[in-house]
Amino acid sequence: MIPRFTSKLRSEQVAAKLGLWLGVSFTVAFATGLFSHFLQHPPAWLLWPSRPVNLYRVTQGLHVIGGIATVPLLLAKLWAVYPKLWQWPPLRSPGHALERGFVLLLVGGALFQLVTGLLNIAYIYPWPFGFLQAHYWTAYIVYGALIIHVANEWAKIRKGAWSRVEGAERRRFLRTVAAACGLTALVTVGETLTPLERLAVLAPRDPRIGPQGVPVNRSAAAAGVTGGPADYRLLVTGAVRTPLSLGYADLLRLPQHTVRLPIACVEGWSVTCEWTGVRLRDLLALAGTGPDVLVTLESLERVGYYRSSEVRRPHWNDPLTLLALKINGRTLDADHGYPVRLIAPNRPGVQQTKWVREVRVS
Repeated sequence: MIPRFTSKLRSEQVAAKLGLWLGVSFTVAFATGLFSHFLQHPPAWLLWPSRPVNLYRVTQGLHVIGGIATVPLLLAKLWAVYPKLWQWPPLRSPGHALERGFVLLLVGGALFQLVTGLLNIAYIYPWPFGFLQAHYWTAYIVYGALIIHVANEWAKIRKGAWSRVEGAERRRFLRTVAAACGLTALVTVGETLTPLERLAVLAPRDPRIGPQGVPVNRSAAAAGVTGGPADYRLLVTGAVRTPLSLGYADLLRLPQHTVRLPIACVEGWSVTCEWTGVRLRDLLALAGTGPDVLVTLESLERVGYYRSSEVRRPHWNDPLTLLALKINGRTLDADHGYPVRLIAPNRPGVQQTKWVREVRVS
């Protein structure tokens, strides 16, 4: 028996408007997601700028918070078009079968992206595959299917999306969906927008909670990092005139600088702190390096996907980039990278290497 759908809230206009909003949301998520991916894994020819300092903070906050706010919108869109899934016959021609195949990719991929994205920011991984790779490649599938779907339905979208919705009940429904998306964003955005931090009840991280009042994703214990300044040496090696081996006290005797920079993580949360330490470019000048070198920072952490990171010229030459020894005027907590960590502008938190043991120049 074929189900009957009689809700007066459904119409081509409602579906078109929801689809338009969803298309904008997915476009923003796709663009900001690509920015985040290529900032973390840049090809050799690509030099990302170090300014503006809050660029990654804004784009990744928009990616995560916008993605969370898309959940009620996607559910509303699926509800609006649900009857079409029960059309009979289900496949009327080869062309119709291809069309429904792309719709299946779009719906399935969209649900996959939102569900796995939400679980990722909550640090829940009930699957056997790598989240990063799956999320990245599925994004291309979803956005490609979205483009094909829009092209196929363009006549309906153009007719319905820009016209006034008929019926007060349908207009109220659309306003309710918009309000739900707005409310979801409001109770999440505080993890990035400090004045609203007390409202961030849905945020995966409270930006006020953590060692020294700043959250961490990976603790020293989880990284297996132990040891203090007595046996600590920071090495500067590679393509330098004078290799360096500096103890913690040696670093404290070098000129100290204080900057205000955000620590901005891929999960969407961020917080601005005062960092004090040695400018990376001053340390490289002390060792004697060329003007276009590539710098790789190695951590005391022995295993881990982000135990090392590359720092290219726009960042290592920026005066805001420090090997930080203090946070907000206090010696770094072990969980924040004691004895030494990197802090640089417009850079993901996973690349702000903690527990730095070696600066390798090539």
